[in-house]
Amino acid sequence: MADIEKAFVSLGGEFLTPYGLMAEKARNVRAYLFDWDGVFNDGVKYGESGSLFSEVEAMGVNLLRFGHWLRLGTFPLIGVITGENNAAALKLAQREHFEAVYLKFKDKTEAVNHLTKQFGIRATEVVFVFDDVLDLSLASKADLRFMVRRSASPLLTQYVRANRLADYITGHGGDKHAVREVCELLLGMTGMYDTVVSKRAAFDAQYSKYFTQRNTLATQFFLREAEGIVAGTPLAPKAT
Repeated sequence: MADIEKAFVSLGGEFLTPYGLMAEKARNVRAYLFDWDGVFNDGVKYGESGSLFSEVEAMGVNLLRFGHWLRLGTFPLIGVITGENNAAALKLAQREHFEAVYLKFKDKTEAVNHLTKQFGIRATEVVFVFDDVLDLSLASKADLRFMVRRSASPLLTQYVRANRLADYITGHGGDKHAVREVCELLLGMTGMYDTVVSKRAAFDAQYSKYFTQRNTLATQFFLREAEGIVAGTPLAPKAT
């Protein structure tokens, strides 16, 4: 435990909640929710695709999910909640078979309230990874909160610290693979990292079973329109 904590502190990570308490909470998580802009990327827009993503993050989320499946025998819910209509977020979600994507939600508590009813998950069973002001309402409700560091926002970081709105602040920014950092930390906290990497590297029988089951999951997506929350047609599992 001490070695894992030390490794993340050495790269600039900041634990605002004691590591041991975070590790205890991590074992009861049922959903991992991510903001998109500034979390999976640097937040810069690229035409109609919006903000893009890295395969480094995609692998991190997959390993995190596999570790959860190995430990508990069930799939955690993986979701993206974003204030914009990000085509790249929907593309990644479909390819990786995330269960939920919430697009154009400026009030993210509205999205998580819908999610808890739709999927039967309590806010106290949620990990939330975020980076900016738009996310703070949801950060106040989630059980484990990971804030992506941005050196250009020192006052926001101070505000989050003072108001206890995060448990951990990443050492890296969204453009430097902060999502991967969070995923590896969570795997370390639950004692699954070495097992997950070994099994994924070997593509052994357990990983093959997980991968087959994962690829049957359809992605549901929801948009916040003027008339309210509109459900898109669930995306059929994409051949992988």
